Amino acid sequence: MMIEFYEKTKEFHIHNDWISYIIQVFENGHLGNLYFGKKIKRNRDFSHLLQTGERAMAIYPKEQEYDISFQHTKMEYPVYGTGDFRFPALEIEQENGSRITDFRYESHKIYTGKTPLKDLPSLYVEKEEEAETLEINLWDEVCQARLTLSYTIYQDAPVICRNARVKYFGDRSIKIQKIFSTSLDLPDSNYEMIQLSGAWARERYPKTRKLQQGIQGFGSTCGCSSAEHNPFLILKRPYTTEDQGEAFGFSLIYSGNHMEQVEVNTHDITRVLQGIQPETFCWPLHNEEEFQSPEALIVYADHGLNQMSQVLHRLYQRRLVRGTWREKERPILINNWEATEMNFTEEKILQIAKKAKDLGVELFVLDDGWFGNRENDTCGLGDWYVTNFQKLPNGVKGLAEKIVKLGMGFGIWIEPEMVNKDSELYRKHPEWLLQTPNRTLSPGRNQYVLDFTNPDVVEYIYGMIKKILQSAPISYVKWDMNRYITECYSLTQSPETQGTVFHKYILAVYRFYERLIQEFPQILFESCASGGARFDAGMLYYAPQAWTSDDTDAIERLKIQYGTSYAYPISSMGAHVSAVPNQQVGRTTSLSTRGNVAMFGAYGYELDLNWLSLQEQEGVKQQILFMKKYRRLLQYGTFYRIHNPFTEQKAAWIMVSEDKSRAMLGYYRILGAPNQGWDRVYVKGLDEDKLYRVNDDDNQVYYGSELMYAGFMLEYTGERGSNRDFTSELYYFEAIENEEV
Repeated sequence: MMIEFYEKTKEFHIHNDWISYIIQVFENGHLGNLYFGKKIKRNRDFSHLLQTGERAMAIYPKEQEYDISFQHTKMEYPVYGTGDFRFPALEIEQENGSRITDFRYESHKIYTGKTPLKDLPSLYVEKEEEAETLEINLWDEVCQARLTLSYTIYQDAPVICRNARVKYFGDRSIKIQKIFSTSLDLPDSNYEMIQLSGAWARERYPKTRKLQQGIQGFGSTCGCSSAEHNPFLILKRPYTTEDQGEAFGFSLIYSGNHMEQVEVNTHDITRVLQGIQPETFCWPLHNEEEFQSPEALIVYADHGLNQMSQVLHRLYQRRLVRGTWREKERPILINNWEATEMNFTEEKILQIAKKAKDLGVELFVLDDGWFGNRENDTCGLGDWYVTNFQKLPNGVKGLAEKIVKLGMGFGIWIEPEMVNKDSELYRKHPEWLLQTPNRTLSPGRNQYVLDFTNPDVVEYIYGMIKKILQSAPISYVKWDMNRYITECYSLTQSPETQGTVFHKYILAVYRFYERLIQEFPQILFESCASGGARFDAGMLYYAPQAWTSDDTDAIERLKIQYGTSYAYPISSMGAHVSAVPNQQVGRTTSLSTRGNVAMFGAYGYELDLNWLSLQEQEGVKQQILFMKKYRRLLQYGTFYRIHNPFTEQKAAWIMVSEDKSRAMLGYYRILGAPNQGWDRVYVKGLDEDKLYRVNDDDNQVYYGSELMYAGFMLEYTGERGSNRDFTSELYYFEAIENEEV
């Protein structure tokens, strides 16, 4: 058993070969956290791990018993107002105005497997024996509400999956003001916090700070996970590196407003909270109604940040992504956006597609501009049908059939959540926007957000998208979202339920996605939000890859893909070769370096290949052949970060096959240096005892131990070569038998 309950001591021990998580039911029925970390052996009593004792100014739950004070105790799921003055995990406003609750242990259930969350993405199991789940029911007699805390542990991963659920049984109503998916109290504060933050075109940059007494945190109120702050954080020891030391990874499987917060109290107890952003949330419950929080994961690693990331990568690839594309190699595509933007014709598209096919591309994606009166970004959004037959004489169907006849797949771009005022949809239904009565609407990119909490809106948009997908041989959909939500008010919701709109909006997006993937299981969906503004674990449940960033510059992408890899698998990162000078930063890099960066991801091109010289076209052809040969390794191997582009003038990473027989190292020089010394890379992830041949060169054969501990010496080419700015190399390692030497 991975979950045990010790009746005598009222302790739950959740454990596998890597971790232990220990919860105790106190005498008064409240829950305390005794331990979470590296696996410890079962003891007949873990209560000695509870920190107790009388303290000055402390508040105690019971008269004449000055032992446990909630403000100085590691609580399992703290509530507001009864002596714990730290930020609570749950806050409920009752009809009399009180926000004091007192949830006490009522019962628990332990079962094999994992229950899916209703209307929310979550990890799953294929066989019940893969995981065990603990559900603890707590009851508040005055509030007449039940709080259920859920914990799932997988047999083969150091991860705890958590969520919380509140159900109301009274005859009036309550309002949930805060409900977090995870609350974890740790016994000390000797940690550094890493968050993934940034902005458009520089998403998910790692930001590191030392924990201090007080509150440090981040989140989103944008209506989506956002480009500014990803719903993910790391706590690591100051000595922890990529390959050694303790780290905790916290990942929220959710795509809406979120909050990540770390609080250190006066006695250095650290509290981590993660869940729905409370600033934009208020959820009323009436009799027999319940609210389910999103799922959050806590990963523990004792061998550094690479180990923590690898656990998340495997879980997301194998037990979050679903369907046809779960572990399938992604097609090499070309997207016409940077080549034509909206100024295209069928003839122009076919010219690009024919050249792409000749060079080995497998999929053509028609981006923005194919629908309605869409000539620029001021018009057409909301009208998901072809009206401009000068662009597409035979509609999407005719173009798709011609592309497929060339021997390629065909995909389209959509942005179903948005509308322009210059559209037939808006002229018919101006009331379908999210909009606050008597307030001015704030434009963004000349577009507005549709009210997806209104079922009529969703049905109308779904009907158009479904008709397009049914009408043509479409095998790929890029779902974009190009602005944040403002004036978040639904004309179809009552005043009492306006605090539910942000969350209901995301639930409706999820349901829309779910209907599409059930109706069209063969289609590969890629999520996008002005690039990476909704790159989160929630989206991966529906779309197995995401457009990592609108910034396609290879050197900037080193940082973006490096930071993204802390939480998300390489197979999920849309990564393309674009034209130079780069559209976003104006930098010119070689075709080789652009390809060498993009190959660590879902690979493609963002340019008109006809513009390239014959030599460059041959280079593209060779890149595509190379990617096809090593695609499985590059997308589904075990990923290790080696050199950090944020702290060094170089970057390096490696992908290693599961059996350690093959590996691909990417090495990138950001800026060269004059007369520089020799450089070497300390390779990671290989088998110490295997012999590896490098780049099929029989003169370069080394044991894994040598490559990892003595290092792999890079070729020095002096004034003439690859020590210059923006240069790169890929090195392929293949295990061989001794007799082959």
